[in-house]
Amino acid sequence: MSDRASGTTGRVVFFETDSREQAYFGEALGSLGPVFHSEPLDEGNAHLAAEAEIVSVFIHSRLDRPTLERLPRLRLIATRSTGYDHIDLAACAERGVVVANVPYYGETTVAEHTFGLILALSRNIHRAYVRTQRGDFSLAGLEGFDLKGKTLGVVGTGSIGLHVIRIAKGFGMEVVAYDVRPTRILPEVLGFRYVPLDELLQESDIVSLHVPHLPATHHLMNRETFSRMKRGSLLINTARGGLVDTEALIWALDQGILAGAGLDVLEGEELIQEESQLLTEPAVEDKLRAVLRQHLLARRENVVITPHIAFYSTEAVHRIMDVTIENVRAFLDGTPQNVVSAPAPARA
Repeated sequence: MSDRASGTTGRVVFFETDSREQAYFGEALGSLGPVFHSEPLDEGNAHLAAEAEIVSVFIHSRLDRPTLERLPRLRLIATRSTGYDHIDLAACAERGVVVANVPYYGETTVAEHTFGLILALSRNIHRAYVRTQRGDFSLAGLEGFDLKGKTLGVVGTGSIGLHVIRIAKGFGMEVVAYDVRPTRILPEVLGFRYVPLDELLQESDIVSLHVPHLPATHHLMNRETFSRMKRGSLLINTARGGLVDTEALIWALDQGILAGAGLDVLEGEELIQEESQLLTEPAVEDKLRAVLRQHLLARRENVVITPHIAFYSTEAVHRIMDVTIENVRAFLDGTPQNVVSAPAPARA
């Protein structure tokens, strides 16, 4: 529900906000008369922002072409995320809509959560917690392994991936990395090696994903790539769910290729929040299958799932809000910043 009358619109409309965000943004941008909604923005509720020049969304909103067509006055999308795969950049460029993101806010936050998942699996912390809640303090099946001396494979050496490497070196791990744009100096400074993806998969005891979800990275981890991994290794994904083919992941776990997986993101994770609406949706069978696969993963003792909270620390949330405010103000001042999609250039 909105904190204003349903159906009202303003110059700036925020979606996916809670009371803390509404208070913070309201105080900073009060002169713009912001309107707030707790639900994600999509084609079905685009009328809530029909008059908006600026909308701010998070990752569960869907700014596809049909939604954009219902926002005729839209000039800026200020997404409160680093990733922007929930936004049709080509359609935005065609309509002259600028897209601004929050490029840096959670490097340490996400990296620390990555190691939280690694430690939960390597030391069976999640299994032990569930067991002791039942009053069972036996040690059977809880033997873990040291991280020191193990090889971590980091796929993607952006700001988050580099923080993961720094933490791994503190644990005494060997680190190999893969990136389509490797840097020259950092491997020597941080003590890791760039290798081809196949070599990384074959060498690594733990593989951690830190790349954006793009057409080129969709289902980066599939049956073929899983089959190249070291037997008994772990997969960690704190990036985007679409990087991993869920059906192939279940197969790799069943085959013993993976000893476990730590997942902060799931393919089609938005469907979990929409389960009650699925029966009225088109292509319901495919969506129900996706939800079923997610439930099958969640029931496994060797899989740790968190609900997309790797970014969710007090410090990171405030950085997200502050940068979003700066993005809105910079756009209104005629100097857009953190732009990932600019209006298409005019043709002669």
